Amino acid sequence: MKVIVPVKRVPDTAGEKKMDPNDRTLDRDAGEAVLCPVNEFAIEEAVRLKEQQGAEVTVLLVGPENAQPIVRKALSYGLDAAIQVTDDAISGSDALGTARVIAKALEGQEFDLVIFGNQSTDARTCLVPAAVAELLNLPSLTYARHLEVDGDKVVAHREHEEGWDVVETTLPAIVSVVEAINEPRYPSFKGIMAAKSKPLTVSSLADLGVDPEQVGSNAATATMYEFAERPPKEAGTVVEDDGSGAAAAALADWMAEKKFV
Repeated sequence: MKVIVPVKRVPDTAGEKKMDPNDRTLDRDAGEAVLCPVNEFAIEEAVRLKEQQGAEVTVLLVGPENAQPIVRKALSYGLDAAIQVTDDAISGSDALGTARVIAKALEGQEFDLVIFGNQSTDARTCLVPAAVAELLNLPSLTYARHLEVDGDKVVAHREHEEGWDVVETTLPAIVSVVEAINEPRYPSFKGIMAAKSKPLTVSSLADLGVDPEQVGSNAATATMYEFAERPPKEAGTVVEDDGSGAAAAALADWMAEKKFV
């Protein structure tokens, strides 16, 4: 079995975010970049398939050349090889543009299962996995909280607001998983050291046969017209209780003013 796990380089969720005033996109070099935490659940599921069924697992990242440490971080969990798609024309792509690049990258690979995290922490559109499946004309199982692979069949317990459904399809297929699916492990020291020498294939849009006009900010269907810095935090309102009961009335008035009651 061959499994591919697409991952993403994202800004650290705990770090400060800055916008680039020139193109009104997130300045991804302004702060620390990390492996998207949601991807760790997809990686863990793939590693379990490797342990249980001898799956060969490849990580796929679409991002700039300086995203290679993120690729190596993903490999340190025990994955076998990596593919990185790097091209300046990709910058500013929306969900569909990103899906086009990933789909083209997958077209050139042999795989049985592609496991995505259901969303990225910097965008949270939840659109890319299903869009890739549509572009490749493959079955799509989304929001999986449990996976079972048996022969040429994959079964997913699919999470939704009222509970979950059990759905299945034949391989090859595209799956996206939610955080409830497992508990990701930490990379071992052996895994970290081994990741430095594992094979990494780097491709451009030309290598994949992707038209640059179909990706990037110019092809994006979503447009950022303007942005503003977050206003400074204002001092809060302090209501002191002196035992007279006036504090309760003042608090009630404040809550009514703010339309909390």
